[in-house]
Amino acid sequence: MDYLRSLGSAAASSILQKSGLNLPFSLGERVGELGIWSLHDATKRDDGSNVSVFVFEAGQRKDALPLAKNAVRKLRTIRHPDVLKFLDAVESDTVIYIMTERVKPLAKALGQDRKAKERMEWLVWGLHRVSVALAFINDSAGSTHGAIRVDSVLITPSGEWKLGGFDLLSSPKDDAAVLYSMGSLLPDANTYCSPEVRKGGYTALKENDVAAADAYALGILIHSVFNPSAPVPPTTLPPHPPIAGTSRGAIPASIFAHYKRLLNPNPRARLSAKGFLELGMDAATGFFATNALVKVCAGLDNFALASEGDKVELIRTLRDSATSFPAEFNAHRVLPSLVSALEYGGANAAAMVPVVVSIGKDLPTTDNSKKEKEQDQAWLGPLVKLYGSGDRATRMALLDHLPEYAERLDARTVTDRVWPALQTGFADTVPLIREATVRAISLLSPKLGDRILNNDLLRHLAKMQLDPEPSIRTNTCILLGRLAPKLGANTKKKVLVPAFARATKDAFVHARVAGVMAFGASVDAGCFESEAIAERVLPCVAACLVDREKIVRDAAFKAVDGFIKGLKAHAETLPETVAVPQVDSVTATGGEGTAPPVGYGSNATGFGSTSAAGFGTAAGLAGTTAAGGAALAGWAISSLSKQVRSGFCSMLSPPA
Repeated sequence: MDYLRSLGSAAASSILQKSGLNLPFSLGERVGELGIWSLHDATKRDDGSNVSVFVFEAGQRKDALPLAKNAVRKLRTIRHPDVLKFLDAVESDTVIYIMTERVKPLAKALGQDRKAKERMEWLVWGLHRVSVALAFINDSAGSTHGAIRVDSVLITPSGEWKLGGFDLLSSPKDDAAVLYSMGSLLPDANTYCSPEVRKGGYTALKENDVAAADAYALGILIHSVFNPSAPVPPTTLPPHPPIAGTSRGAIPASIFAHYKRLLNPNPRARLSAKGFLELGMDAATGFFATNALVKVCAGLDNFALASEGDKVELIRTLRDSATSFPAEFNAHRVLPSLVSALEYGGANAAAMVPVVVSIGKDLPTTDNSKKEKEQDQAWLGPLVKLYGSGDRATRMALLDHLPEYAERLDARTVTDRVWPALQTGFADTVPLIREATVRAISLLSPKLGDRILNNDLLRHLAKMQLDPEPSIRTNTCILLGRLAPKLGANTKKKVLVPAFARATKDAFVHARVAGVMAFGASVDAGCFESEAIAERVLPCVAACLVDREKIVRDAAFKAVDGFIKGLKAHAETLPETVAVPQVDSVTATGGEGTAPPVGYGSNATGFGSTSAAGFGTAAGLAGTTAAGGAALAGWAISSLSKQVRSGFCSMLSPPA
């Protein structure tokens, strides 16, 4: 593959050198050969965006130069959402470049692995887009495309089908029409031409409706996309026998009957692309109208003008079915449309947030970290903006789904944009909002600065410990236990013991358990020195040994046992005494007078060393109680969702 890529790049360089032109793009790897064109990936010079470039080299097919010029002329003038988007063109006597939106050949997309249902939905949706484009060209533009085939269909990054291949597109009223005089110059022209062309040549098309030849080619395209490995159907060859039912292959039964009408050898009786489209869009039986991707695209295109009921229905469809859609469709078609709608907020924002997060979090990663960051910012930016919304349902949706996108938020965004709006939730009158705000901090705390952690946040949490809702007081204690290792040394000394001690005296049993376990987890994390454990922590927890509730007593006994074991281990490192020994000077010197104790210098040094090792920190205690502390921390991490909220649902509901 690398070898082929290098060949493509080398070919691109060769083309540029030959042309001697100053091009508005940087030509990249060659993607494929499509008729008289070679398709290349490219980058637009002025903004670095991804584009595609079709290259025609006149030296290889000079006779086809009028076709290439016709393609440029028609792409410039025919604009439609389902037609390949033209950006620019550069022409010379030897080479022609057409720059378009980034696309890839349909043939490559057909080779991708997809689930059976996803593939079928995608194919039907794609044929719908081609039919719409053809109906526009035939009716509104009064022209015949003349080259409908797999190579004329291009696929955008969102998986949408765009009609290209305008080499032969002509109107019978156009004096410069190339279809009627040069149609046979296109590669494989005889394979896809209609019976009337086989019989009377391309000039015969002037005698029939402009849609007749395209309708026949559309029928062959349907066969090609559903049965890509099968040859063209026998009916395309003289004497054009009727299509047998056994030749359907993978073509859906709902389409097969109309497919046969598209391949009618009689151009006057043949079903047109517009007629095929109308049958497919029949509200009751249409194979297009019932297609999920067709319905979603229609809903997204008209979302701003849709009724509230239609918006709700579309969002429900996306929520229930988005995982079954092609990933590229979700990433490049659904997500940008929803994000655009989110920019305006409104009553539907709360319902859209879960869908946006669900799609956004599954976006494929890239090798380019800058590009990936820009990709995330495209959908995270509007979400972050919604934190300032006054709609409680929207804010609740953001907080409920925070675990799915918190990791993608950078520290600056959290500090400067999320925190200022988030902190208002601590004072909200609705208990659910206050509780969700407390829970959100555990996910965002790694990205909050020291000033917020040690000052602003703690002031809010101090108020939360007095909240009338018991589950919120419990969650606040759990949060403090998790934040303890991240707090500054002075903050730990001043805040932790009073906060946890208050929880151990709470009227709510689970709050008392949370206080005991928060003490244990903080000790295990080395947040307290040994003296503080013995003098301040142990007395607080000891009071819970005779609590009225067994769950509290059990937690307290477990914690105290761990503290005692740790303190015993620490005590063994202490000297027997710190007093300086008194030695009889007469005995020491053999006579009168005062002399220094034997070994004073070394013993003094030893006391200093032992004392420092024994009283510096609670490292030894933390190691001894590691198993117990891990259990306490584990309880704290999962407390509300597993132990509190399920048993106190009524307490979490806002007052009627």
